[in-house]
Amino acid sequence: MILSRRASVFLLLFAVWSWVIWPNFLVNLWGGDRSWDAAGNPTTYFLVHALLAVVSLILGTAIGVLGWRGFAASRRTRSAAHQDGSD
Repeated sequence: MILSRRASVFLLLFAVWSWVIWPNFLVNLWGGDRSWDAAGNPTTYFLVHALLAVVSLILGTAIGVLGWRGFAASRRTRSAAHQDGSD
């Protein structure tokens, strides 16, 4: 499958968005009242939302890698077309 340059940029922006949003969410989750019980142990709320954030970061990273590979491939294709005079 060949990604268009536009799709590749969208995937890269999605990855950046994921890395802007989810670490901030984790910081807020860590300091939240519902994250810890009276004994100082993590609550189910904390565990579920921490897992959600970690999975989202992993998926965001994978999507970013796909976007980067698509973007790099489109640059190589454009460069080759320009060198051949096909541009």
